[in-house]
Amino acid sequence: MQDTQSITRIREKQAVVGVIGLGYVGLPLVLAYAAKGIHVIGFDVDETKIALLLKGASYIDHIPAAKIAEAVEAKLLTATSDFARISQVDAIIICVPTPLGEHHEPDLGYVCRTIEAVAPHLRAGQIVSLESTTYPGTTEEILQPRIEERGLVVGEDVFLVYSPEREDPGNPEFASVDIPKIVGGVTEACLAHGKALYGAVFKSIVPVASTRVAEFTKLLENIYRSVNIGLVNELKMAADRMGIDIWAVIAAASTKPFGFTPFYPGPGLGGHCIPIDPFYLTWKAREFGIHTRFIELAGEINEAMPQYVVHRVTERLNESAKAVKGSRILIMGLAYKSDVDDMRESATFKLMDEFRRLGALISYHDPHIPVIPPTREHADWAGLESIPWKEQNIRSFDCIVIATNHAAYRLDQLLEWSDCIVDTRNAIPNRATHGGKVTTA
Repeated sequence: MQDTQSITRIREKQAVVGVIGLGYVGLPLVLAYAAKGIHVIGFDVDETKIALLLKGASYIDHIPAAKIAEAVEAKLLTATSDFARISQVDAIIICVPTPLGEHHEPDLGYVCRTIEAVAPHLRAGQIVSLESTTYPGTTEEILQPRIEERGLVVGEDVFLVYSPEREDPGNPEFASVDIPKIVGGVTEACLAHGKALYGAVFKSIVPVASTRVAEFTKLLENIYRSVNIGLVNELKMAADRMGIDIWAVIAAASTKPFGFTPFYPGPGLGGHCIPIDPFYLTWKAREFGIHTRFIELAGEINEAMPQYVVHRVTERLNESAKAVKGSRILIMGLAYKSDVDDMRESATFKLMDEFRRLGALISYHDPHIPVIPPTREHADWAGLESIPWKEQNIRSFDCIVIATNHAAYRLDQLLEWSDCIVDTRNAIPNRATHGGKVTTA
């Protein structure tokens, strides 16, 4: 198709891009466009984030403030909570959460509220892209009708695409713009506009046949991980019972140059994708009479892992003639993965909840999260502070649980100061050489 004015403006860096949702997905995207000399307006309902961005400050641990300050000073980045300014942008990229409801059903409340806030300010020529993870059909079933209610025809007036985010917070090997970008459009014209929008910053664009293919692709990527992690978690429980080191088994299997990809066990799934995405597909599949038993079984295994860790801690305390009730337990790692401050869906909260229910006295240590902020899911833990890393503090606990293996940890000191360590991450390998101090879980 012939370039439209919108595509020309993007290619000539005259376009203004609006990004809605300035979290772990939206903020890196904002900075990627600004780094290419493209003006960006960041939209968020959190006034604290807006204020920090306008000052050139960062609120995400692995994103340096210097990058934000540089974009603000160059007048390539501004931020606002005023959705009326949607009319000023050439493209709108939606990066809002898509959590699960109480019964593992999709909660598209953020997506619906966002498109309803955006729709009154849409104008002809704009591109609208959804990046939030969701079930196949969301773009066409939720966004398209709300846009066309305004009298704008998708594919002619407004160009609607779906492009799943592929962020991996804190991963130094992959900058977000280096990861191939999947793009699916409602129409061929929509796809062409989506390719132009993302081609301005991403090195590789992977066009697919439809928004549904793009939506399903994101689910496949994370279900693949969920199922394989569920498998290795189940194998870990069997290996523990047999007295076999599952980590040594995985290391040995990984020497095979074909037919094997290593996955690693843990205390449960975390992050905003893997614990959630499989249930989006299982929910949608029921509409078509499909029961995704394999996916659901993996989900059940992964969701049960915090209970398994609690069981292993209970066994270890019993060996020392101690009950869980009244014991002082330190959880090391609130973030769901190493070396980030991202605690979304972290299994650590489930551990803390269960230990507290059993009467234990719970503390945590995480150098990336000095205090637990208010959250919708774990409001009762808000305000709890990470304990200082001091010998007197560590020696005072009956058991230490390593839930996340941050590089900043001084594990040599931990081994010196504690006689009861339950390691869920293989942070301390060669456990047999540590005099029975370390137990796997």
